[in-house]
Amino acid sequence: MTQVAHTPRTNGDEDLHDWRTVYEFWFPPRFDQNNSEALRLRLEWWMRGGATAELPPFASMLSAARAGQLDRWRTLPLGRLSLLMVLDQFPRGLFAGTAQAYTSDTDALRIAEEGMRNGHYDALTSPWEKFFFFLPLAHAEGPDHVQRMKRVVSEAEAAASQAPLYLQPIFQFSLSQAQANLDVISRYGRFPHRNAVLGRSSTSEELTYLKEGDFVHRRQLPGALPREVGGAV
Repeated sequence: MTQVAHTPRTNGDEDLHDWRTVYEFWFPPRFDQNNSEALRLRLEWWMRGGATAELPPFASMLSAARAGQLDRWRTLPLGRLSLLMVLDQFPRGLFAGTAQAYTSDTDALRIAEEGMRNGHYDALTSPWEKFFFFLPLAHAEGPDHVQRMKRVVSEAEAAASQAPLYLQPIFQFSLSQAQANLDVISRYGRFPHRNAVLGRSSTSEELTYLKEGDFVHRRQLPGALPREVGGAV
């Protein structure tokens, strides 16, 4: 699947601040979420920095979201999801390796939990929409992080149980990532790989973990996937 550079529509603030701009950037209309190879390539784009080069045009949108100027997006399930992606995903690409990558995590968590209470999460139809909706529960550090990670694992287990056989490698990988993050948070109470950029001192146990370098977010994605039996890929 060839990635096409995307520039937000700029016919005034109304277009620039339309949640559909974000949604269609992250989930292109031509993207077939049931195509195993297209989904694998999209995972690379989502999770391994493929989107980063295309994010600078969205910087003003992130600033608006952080200032609460896009809160109206929260009235619709897909609008709320789009706002979550702006606050949770975009900073990680725009400000990778800096403290700014994480400064929207608390807001994203609040908006995600609100959407889980009001039915917006349940209204989503795609497992990958739901994945990015609940991802702030995994990303935001805090005293209830273990409990939130357990919920993330539960959601990942449910998604894997419903996935077709030919997509199982992807969904099982997602589940293994959730389980591994739960283990990290249970052991350290935070993500040690963030310590340096956040100016935090590492414990001796965390230093050992950092030296090993087996960070969950850098683990290799599944390779070539099986084709759907009796159907198109």
